[in-house]
Amino acid sequence: MVWVQFIVTSAVIVYAATQLAKYGDVIAIRTRLGGMFVGTLLLAGVTSLPEVLTTISAVYQGEPNLAAGNLLGSNMFNMLLLAVLDLVHYKHRLLRKAAFKHALSGSLAMFMIGLAAFFILADLDLHIGWVGADSLTLLLVYVASIRLIQYNPMSVSPPTEEQDLPPGLPSLRKALIGFGLAAAALIIITPLMVASSVRIADLTGLGTTFIGTALVALVTSLPELVTTIAAAKFGADDMAIGNLFGSNLFNMAALGLTDLFYLQGRFLSAVDPAFVLVGLLGLIMTGMGLIGNLARLERRLGFVEIDTLLLLLVYFGGMWFLYSRGAAP
Repeated sequence: MVWVQFIVTSAVIVYAATQLAKYGDVIAIRTRLGGMFVGTLLLAGVTSLPEVLTTISAVYQGEPNLAAGNLLGSNMFNMLLLAVLDLVHYKHRLLRKAAFKHALSGSLAMFMIGLAAFFILADLDLHIGWVGADSLTLLLVYVASIRLIQYNPMSVSPPTEEQDLPPGLPSLRKALIGFGLAAAALIIITPLMVASSVRIADLTGLGTTFIGTALVALVTSLPELVTTIAAAKFGADDMAIGNLFGSNLFNMAALGLTDLFYLQGRFLSAVDPAFVLVGLLGLIMTGMGLIGNLARLERRLGFVEIDTLLLLLVYFGGMWFLYSRGAAP
């Protein structure tokens, strides 16, 4: 029965994520906000909800390390998806075409990851009520980052004449309703899918191992995977890439948000400093994604670009390193 639940909920999530990409593209066109901004804000927030819900659940179970590792590890997986996206579109190098548009969001993601790592190691004993000042700072930096992206000229689409709109494009009202319904389905179904995946990990004896933990992390990242590929398929390249960098931004804000649910003290002070390694690997991979695209390297091994290959190697090498150190995300 648990396998049936996993398969059915996964199928629903795949469909909901596809609809998110579809209607997100319509919202970007109708509002003229641009695919990058919609991907960085709307899609990234919605598709990161599984990580947030899993993190809050881990906090309630008294597992702050699992909570932090889930969010920090998701940053690594998002950059792996960046490499996968490049592999899928290897003929026309989708990422190179949009590199400069996403330089700001990628840089802000690196800044927030570095800031989170600093706060975990610094262990600043400052708080307001039960919430740490470091967590509140992460939330404020996220809000400021979104404002910077919003007012960045590259994040907004140029005015589009009504006659230039694609034929059969749904209305903004229909797009908002469709996006909202898909987001609601994702919020309702994802906890059921995560619960079934955890149960499967326990039944197969993987529950307490690195492989079992990695399985749950992969499952919670399924919406990002499906939405990113679907957005690219619809031709919404900016939205696909913005979703990944935006998810890294949102994950670090979620670290601060988690503090609101952690009532035993400051959340970041309860995180084992060893998990900073997970965050730093995500920081390195985000930097590699930015450098590789902005430098416009044109070196291939077969059909694989050098920078894409390096991202793949660092991800799997990093996972092996974390496994050997016992700091699985």
